[in-house]
Amino acid sequence: MFRRARTQEEIRRFLAIGAVQVAELDLDGAEAVLRPGPGSPPVTHGEVFLLVRRAGRPVGTLLVQVPEDADPRAVLTEAASEAVPGAVEVRGGGEPPYASVVVATRERAGQLARALDSLLAQEHPRFEVVVVDNAPVTDETRELVERKYGERVRYVCEPVPGLAVAHNRGLTEVRGEVVAFTDDDVVADPRWLTELTAPFAADPRLGCATGLILPARLRTPAQVLLESHGGFAKGFTPTTYDPGDPPRDEPLFPFTAGRFGSGANMAFRTEVLRAVGGFDPATGAGTPARGGDDLYGFVRVLAQGHRLHYTPYALVWHHHRETWADLETQAYGYGAGLTAYLTALLVNRPALLPAFLARLPRGLAHARALTEVREADAGGGAPGAHDTRTHPWPRRLSRLQRRGMVYGPLGYLRARRASVNATGRGTR
Repeated sequence: MFRRARTQEEIRRFLAIGAVQVAELDLDGAEAVLRPGPGSPPVTHGEVFLLVRRAGRPVGTLLVQVPEDADPRAVLTEAASEAVPGAVEVRGGGEPPYASVVVATRERAGQLARALDSLLAQEHPRFEVVVVDNAPVTDETRELVERKYGERVRYVCEPVPGLAVAHNRGLTEVRGEVVAFTDDDVVADPRWLTELTAPFAADPRLGCATGLILPARLRTPAQVLLESHGGFAKGFTPTTYDPGDPPRDEPLFPFTAGRFGSGANMAFRTEVLRAVGGFDPATGAGTPARGGDDLYGFVRVLAQGHRLHYTPYALVWHHHRETWADLETQAYGYGAGLTAYLTALLVNRPALLPAFLARLPRGLAHARALTEVREADAGGGAPGAHDTRTHPWPRRLSRLQRRGMVYGPLGYLRARRASVNATGRGTR
């Protein structure tokens, strides 16, 4: 009875969370340029989640209250000028390599069209886009691609369900030196692909790159709550992870792969990803494992001695899930995907077991911290920040994440068995 009452109170507080506007502001130039976020109306008074750019590059986010009757651009420019560093280091580099973009999708033609429009508007000098239609039940996706995008987008059908399976199918089809993966619910910044792939030209040891993911809209309590606790963002500091020189502040490296990035914004040197066998088909959305395919890919590449680079300059805007039920599904799936990917690593790379066991005590402490109830900070902060939170994280969601973590290994084994039955062969 007490738990039910507490959950009802958490839901009441959740429903009271108000919408937040999304906007971006470029401070360089004679006059700051303010634009609404993708698909958002012009900025007005009220709370604004603001992406700040310098030299066109993302450098920080702020949560700013614009008073009624005030000029939004003036208020936001003043706040951003005070809070965000004034310089961006821009390093020279060669032309980004020929790239392929893989978008896996299933019965979401409306969202897919929005994503494809942004991908075809990329400033990258040479790239291709491949849509993988995963276990479709209608012809809607194929008809969209053929009718609206013609030869600009290649359509591939993968009948076996699962995100990792779809990504692997895309991997076999691409022609690019670098293969980038994103989701059908994003809007890619025009320089996304250039910024994500350019590091490969500068570093021959680079095997993987990840980028920044920000919310396309914050209209519902679920979207605001998720972004208030970090969302998918990994900060605004470019970071290179080198297995030959592990970061001293990452004692669980490389097993805390969630710190490296997310599957909606990742790229691999094509030959490297193929050499490690791609993604484990028994991981990912659409399988009993629920997720973990991207984390598996990150660690496999690092375990082979390749570097991984995170760049905040490669930006996609993500359409977060919208309801409380969505958050419950997401919390459980995150927990399951985390332990499923760890199980996949140990099954496919048993040589990693000693390193994993050595980090297990700290890993358990990290898991407890990851799923604990997180209260709101007294000072508030921007959704997307990592040290401030505007709303408490509900206990219900923490419990679901822990349950998912317990289920994850079983889910992976079930998915592995289903994968063997579907393909007639074991996982990679």
